[in-house]
Amino acid sequence: MLTVDYDRLGVGQGDRLLDLGSGGGRHAYEALRRGASVVAMDADSAAMKDAATVLSAMEGEDPVTPANRGYGSACVGDAVAWPFPDGTFDRVIAAEVLEHIPADRMAIGELTRVLRPGGTIAVTVPRWLPELVCWALSDDYHNVPGGHIRIYRRSELERRLRKVGLRPYGSHHAHALHTPYWWLKCMVGVRDEEHPLVRAYHRVLVWDISEATPITRIPDRLLNPVLGKSLVVYLEKPNGDGR
Repeated sequence: MLTVDYDRLGVGQGDRLLDLGSGGGRHAYEALRRGASVVAMDADSAAMKDAATVLSAMEGEDPVTPANRGYGSACVGDAVAWPFPDGTFDRVIAAEVLEHIPADRMAIGELTRVLRPGGTIAVTVPRWLPELVCWALSDDYHNVPGGHIRIYRRSELERRLRKVGLRPYGSHHAHALHTPYWWLKCMVGVRDEEHPLVRAYHRVLVWDISEATPITRIPDRLLNPVLGKSLVVYLEKPNGDGR
């Protein structure tokens, strides 16, 4: 299940892409499938093992045209100090990660530093209103080690990204069907995975991800402007000539 629209981001064959906060590698996998060369990075070493397995398996597939296949790697890294030279990447994805980082301004600075001039970046964070409801319903939702430490309004997120020289050119919301699921979990207990309503809703979400059926995809798309769980902002790093 992807949060980022790869066509809007402009991911193509031969691009160098960084997937920050990659988790198990869902965004990295799709970028690799499109012919990009991918670095998946996360602070979670267990998640990076999973991502490395996914990327390795993807590279092992027999592509129709070998030249279309990029390469993938996974590394454990600190979100505010990265081992990459300036301008290393053509595309950067930071999906649902900034809300976890105390020094988010430093992380935004690193995102910008490693992106080449003319490159593009997709930043996703939990949307303000659905997230606010979750915080109001349950302290356990966010008050845990490694949990969410802030809620971004779109205007504040874009202001911080503009401040480092990035230029927004598009946005959208995603995953509307996930918003009621998290509200439900917050009401019955975030850690209660066995509650019958939670289990039933979770089965619906798994079915949606695995089958991508119009029965769920159409309502999700129609509800995204109102209930989308994630805000996605697309930005460009201007060239030295200001374009």
